[in-house]
Amino acid sequence: MKQLGKLIAYFLIFSVLWACKSSKNSSTAPPQRELGEETPALSEKQLPEKPLAKVPVMLQPLPFAMPEMPREFRGVWIATVVNIDWPESGTDSWEKQKADFLSLLDHYKKLNFNAVIVQVRTAGDAFYPSRYAPWSRYLTGKEGKAPTTTENPLTWMINQAHQRGFEFHAWLNPYRATFDDKINLLSKDHDFYLHPDWMLKYGSKYYYNPGLPEVREKFVGVIQELVSNYDLDAIHFDDYFYPYKIGNQVFPDQKAFGQYKKPGQSIDDWRRENVNHLIEAVHQTIKKSKPWVQFGISPFGVWRNQDKDPKGSPTRAGQTNYDDLYADPLTWMKNGWIDYLIPQLYWSLDYDLASYRKLNDWWSINNFGTHIYIGNGPYKIRDNADKAWDNPREINNQIHYSRTLPSIQGNAFFSAKSLYSKNQDVAKLLQQELYDRPTLPPAFEPKSTSIIETPAVLLVEATEDWTKIMLEKPLDPAIRYAMIQGADELTELAEAEIHTVWVGGTRARQLEVSSLHSNYLAVRWIDHYGRIVQTQVFQTPKKTRP
Repeated sequence: MKQLGKLIAYFLIFSVLWACKSSKNSSTAPPQRELGEETPALSEKQLPEKPLAKVPVMLQPLPFAMPEMPREFRGVWIATVVNIDWPESGTDSWEKQKADFLSLLDHYKKLNFNAVIVQVRTAGDAFYPSRYAPWSRYLTGKEGKAPTTTENPLTWMINQAHQRGFEFHAWLNPYRATFDDKINLLSKDHDFYLHPDWMLKYGSKYYYNPGLPEVREKFVGVIQELVSNYDLDAIHFDDYFYPYKIGNQVFPDQKAFGQYKKPGQSIDDWRRENVNHLIEAVHQTIKKSKPWVQFGISPFGVWRNQDKDPKGSPTRAGQTNYDDLYADPLTWMKNGWIDYLIPQLYWSLDYDLASYRKLNDWWSINNFGTHIYIGNGPYKIRDNADKAWDNPREINNQIHYSRTLPSIQGNAFFSAKSLYSKNQDVAKLLQQELYDRPTLPPAFEPKSTSIIETPAVLLVEATEDWTKIMLEKPLDPAIRYAMIQGADELTELAEAEIHTVWVGGTRARQLEVSSLHSNYLAVRWIDHYGRIVQTQVFQTPKKTRP
């Protein structure tokens, strides 16, 4: 019993001592803090001998709803054929060509544009290394000669456009083989020499014969190469299908017609079918490889005149898509072969033969669920027999009208220099009155359901020079870019400058922008289809602010 009593006594003494120690430790422990709250400053006696490593602060989204971003396509065509817009000369150094391209991009960024349509194939050539075409002389001064740089020009252009928040639409001419009859300027690797049986001369140019299946197969290969190798947002064709008709000349494709026509088929219907086959094949090639890459076409502005077809527009155009170019945009839209259409309406609002106003009305009705943007022609300002173009407000008036039609979702402008080196007063009016704030291009819905993992922001760090946003895990590859805004007041976030960070499937774990110096941060995550996956608003931890 004595031994048991001693054990009990020792146990009681030990318990009392342990309780006292626990109480003492408890009194010096820091109080619990809310997530993101600053740690209280330590007294000098509590400071460790060596400074502790900085521990990033985890963030939680605030329950604050950002307004919807407005949507409107704002594109510009950058024509490279005969150096219309860029480069200024094929003999310029690559460094000068880069500087000139960036100057164009920065100009249109200031005008709040959101898409560039860059011509990467002008006439059987290429502005990128290709198995299917020689280097363009409009880039290097001599066809077939590679640029004097280790950079891929197209990769570089796409990256620079994306860094500024532009969609990059690669513009190609399918059937134009030469721009003139100076065949001595062509590379020996041009199809003119490799496949002379594909060539048809009409006027002063040579064309690929649209009636040959092997021509279509070759061009589908061109598209596959581009879509597979580059982070494109769209493939784009303009209005050159069968060539515009030349008086008293017949397009010399009768041999192919005799070989490939169906019984009882007219040559006009056969030609339209040839173009339809190409459009369908290109669509299938794009969507099989990367379904989020858009396919868009900017046809001549008149489908058919009413005197030829009661379904046509109230116009008297000298040539039309259907009857002269053998292009049928209505069929493409009905079949879902294209994602957007940009009819080229390069006429003034009330031009007698083809009114911009009436054609807007017609295309807004005949859209078949396809996104319709309008092609505008500022190149005509103060340079056209139609005196309506002497008014520097003609472009603004046109866009005002297009915006009254809900089916019209934006505009594109031909060409880049017409609102850059020329007509700067018109560009200023456009920016001040209509393009005074940024917009997102229209979004598209995938054909099949896609599940995208929502990004999770762990922390933000900042210096005087940069702000870094770190993520819990790599981004879903379907995330295309982030739009980041910073402001000291929540109510100011929506109007703050937008910083675009393009990630494009890189599975990034960290984003970096120039330092925002702000109390609040908003991040919009946008996927390949242009949809906003999520918008998150955070209070920037004080420790991270410069």
